[in-house]
Amino acid sequence: MRLSVAATLAASLVLVGCGGDKGSDDTPSTSDEPSSTAAAPAPPETWPLTGQKVPDGRSAKSPAYIVKIDNTAKSSPQVGLGKADLVVEELVEGGSTRLATFFQSRLPRQVGPVRSMRLTDIGIAKPLGAEIVTSGAAGPTLDGLARAGVKFADMSNPAVRRVSDGVHSSLYSVMADLTQLAKQGKQRSRPVDYLPFGKAADFPAGQPAKAVDARMSAGRTSRWQLMGNKYILQNGYMPDGDVFKADTLVVCMVRTSVANYVDPAGNPVPISHFEGRGQAVIFHKGKAVRATWKKPKVGDTVTFMTKAGEIKVPAGRTWLHLVPNNGGGVSFR
Repeated sequence: MRLSVAATLAASLVLVGCGGDKGSDDTPSTSDEPSSTAAAPAPPETWPLTGQKVPDGRSAKSPAYIVKIDNTAKSSPQVGLGKADLVVEELVEGGSTRLATFFQSRLPRQVGPVRSMRLTDIGIAKPLGAEIVTSGAAGPTLDGLARAGVKFADMSNPAVRRVSDGVHSSLYSVMADLTQLAKQGKQRSRPVDYLPFGKAADFPAGQPAKAVDARMSAGRTSRWQLMGNKYILQNGYMPDGDVFKADTLVVCMVRTSVANYVDPAGNPVPISHFEGRGQAVIFHKGKAVRATWKKPKVGDTVTFMTKAGEIKVPAGRTWLHLVPNNGGGVSFR
């Protein structure tokens, strides 16, 4: 009997030793459930002026500039527009237009002809917070820019100077070196997206639009033609090899008023108000979609709405027309 009890006790001890605790550190887990602590991959960084992916080794925190460029025959040939990310065409005195040309992903060593600012530029520049590159401005414009907190670099900066090239007259000879300007700047945070960018695949079907005429005034209509998948300006002043190829055209109908000064020739100076709301047409790959643009305050970014909801601008290079409600318009076919 003593042997039998001893044997039974030994067997019990062996069984206890073999039956480990399911939650002990010595027993590997056999659960097939995935770990809930795995972090989702961060979305790729995009350029705030195009919505496109930033290449490896680059950063969207790099400086952005808005260069005021003449848009008349006297500016021909314009220099550097082929490297621009985004262009805004605005009305100036005499029915002519001027370009607010945005650069960040590529900074040309020479861009111009650089011209003066207008009060319209407050609504154009303030959402991005970028520096305007200009040849100067009238006193009322400088006062308005100062109140709005819009910064600029003019001809007091060595990166903005006259260049004798034998082609442009003295008034149209001011050029800017954006690489030199960038060396003067400090690292900053990423600017906000200038437009509400989205995927091209999500752009609605719309109406056919292979040719677009944006009438800025009685004397200026910008005529666009779809070539491949890009819109090319047919009556611009860009030379072959340095042409802005627009993935998307945006036309915003805007309210205009008159500034409290005239230009040296005595012409009234218009102000295009890029705040509030109005009608818009967005063109992409031969399709036109009518929308309403909304920008409550001068420093806000713009959004676009259709009856179906918000519409995004396909990522890519965009040319934005600020077309006056009074005397302007847009047609396409």
